[in-house]
Amino acid sequence: MSYVIFFCSCLTAGLAVSSSLRILDKRPDCNQQGLDNCKINNCSDKRTVAQLAPSGPEWDPEHVGVWMDEHGLDSVVNVTWKLKADAGIFKLHGSEINILDENTNQSMCVQFSYNFSQQRNPNDRQWTFSLDGVVVEPGQTYVMTIFNLPEPANGDYRIRKQITIPGCDDRRIQKTQMCLQNGSLWDPHITANVSVDKEHRKLSIVVGFEAAQYSEKYQVSIQSQSFYYSKNISKENETSLNVKFEVGLWQLHECEILLVVQPFFIQCKNDCWCPKKIINNCLYYPPRTLIIKATVGLFLIGCYLIFLLWRASHKDPVIPSSSAAKEQPEGFQVQERKRVLIIYSLDHPLYKNTVLKLCAFLATKCGTEVVLDLLDSTRLGVLGSIQWLDWHREQIERSSGKILVLCSRGVQAKWRAMCGDKQVFLREDARSPIGDMLSPALSLIVPHFIRSASFEKYIVAYFDDVCSEEDIPSPFNITVRYKLMKQFEEIFFRILGTEKHGPGRVNHIEGLSEEEYYHCASGRALRDAIEAFYAYQLEHPQWFEDELLESSELQVEETSAEIYDNAETTTTLITHCVPDSAHILSHVKAQESDFAMDTTGLNMAEEF
Repeated sequence: MSYVIFFCSCLTAGLAVSSSLRILDKRPDCNQQGLDNCKINNCSDKRTVAQLAPSGPEWDPEHVGVWMDEHGLDSVVNVTWKLKADAGIFKLHGSEINILDENTNQSMCVQFSYNFSQQRNPNDRQWTFSLDGVVVEPGQTYVMTIFNLPEPANGDYRIRKQITIPGCDDRRIQKTQMCLQNGSLWDPHITANVSVDKEHRKLSIVVGFEAAQYSEKYQVSIQSQSFYYSKNISKENETSLNVKFEVGLWQLHECEILLVVQPFFIQCKNDCWCPKKIINNCLYYPPRTLIIKATVGLFLIGCYLIFLLWRASHKDPVIPSSSAAKEQPEGFQVQERKRVLIIYSLDHPLYKNTVLKLCAFLATKCGTEVVLDLLDSTRLGVLGSIQWLDWHREQIERSSGKILVLCSRGVQAKWRAMCGDKQVFLREDARSPIGDMLSPALSLIVPHFIRSASFEKYIVAYFDDVCSEEDIPSPFNITVRYKLMKQFEEIFFRILGTEKHGPGRVNHIEGLSEEEYYHCASGRALRDAIEAFYAYQLEHPQWFEDELLESSELQVEETSAEIYDNAETTTTLITHCVPDSAHILSHVKAQESDFAMDTTGLNMAEEF
């Protein structure tokens, strides 16, 4: 299936700087008491095994330490271990320590050879050895493995330890050269000088900040729900920089404006920490304008209350027929049912189940009208994917609805494929009768997304337990990215078109926070779906690669999916209409059974 791509803008992701594992002084310390010699070995060297082998080593209580080297250029780790004081020590030839960088899959091995004449050292303590000055990188994860030589023929006497090096915000390593080049000590001191031009009806904002040592360029932006402006500026040997913005007063629909300063440091490039500052522009309105607006606002509120009283006196009470109306969030009354179009990728059956449970939660708990391709297959089959997506996008643009983009591994991979990388074929897309809906969706919404007029229509989010911020395509980096379910309440305020933070108060909706959402049945099902996918990822680290299909496998999967769809159509005799929330819940249950059936079919295909 091919799509016409109307827009494609690829931004460079932050480069991960990787270097080979090494020891600070280029060789280990071989002058330790009890050592015959030591050397750096090839990790793939074959090792001898013996039936009567010595027991394994033990970790020292203070076995791992991280700090800067004496010159302050690198972050280093030291590893210490002990040998058991038993008769097996005389069979001991030496020990080998293996350090593996999980991020780059690089490893380093150091072999220690011993020469003992007694079970304990001259101080009558266990023999203790250490490998010092191993250069590591901030934020990387390493696995330390130590074992004695020769190894036993049976059993595993190796000791292992996984250690994650702290980031550059840790005081022990924040002054290393790499951290300095990532801006670890940068304090921008952002200031904002705001003034109002009454004659031209403009708001002027001058953003000032201190430049950093290792960043020559910066992108300064101001944004709210109704506008987004950015400017690029170079340091040019200046220590303090200023950027001026002008905004028409007619664009200021809310009080808060977000200021963002994005640096471009040597190491992190365009994936660096961005300091932010919020200003309240309502404080800078002329007093007379505030009085007029307050008067008009009170008048409109009075008219609205009179209308509600008149309507209540001329209309009989209506009993809500939808279960969604009964489960509106406590402490907040929604006057209008909002519509949300969900854009996502079919990465895995468990992820599809998570998306469906989220739709059920939005429908039942939040009273939201959810638009999802899986729940509208009949109209989708008649219109086609492009026409179906474009029709719903136009409906959202003309109404107060929103488009929720759920980012995942598949979304990032398909976006990169649209920008020229290798084509991506996912197993779930091949099985689905509607195919890949994400690629045509991106080709339609990205050109509209970058226009400031429709900027507020889009919400970008990801499940932070099973996805990450790296899964967000580059065009969406200019907007706020939300974490599910940690920031679901903020997302729902965006759906309602309401501000969470107001002058002197913070609005809150009961039952939608990270600690409360799973107290209802639909929220509990959503949490279980997220945890199930998270557990699956822990057991299968290569799960996404396993879901990718080659072009030769694609035809087999599509044929299997077509046979299943024909069989399902034959057994379906009666179709009836149900409320939206009930339809979504029933579809979720059907998808769970389909997932079990799909797994059985996949196993049969592998056996074939």
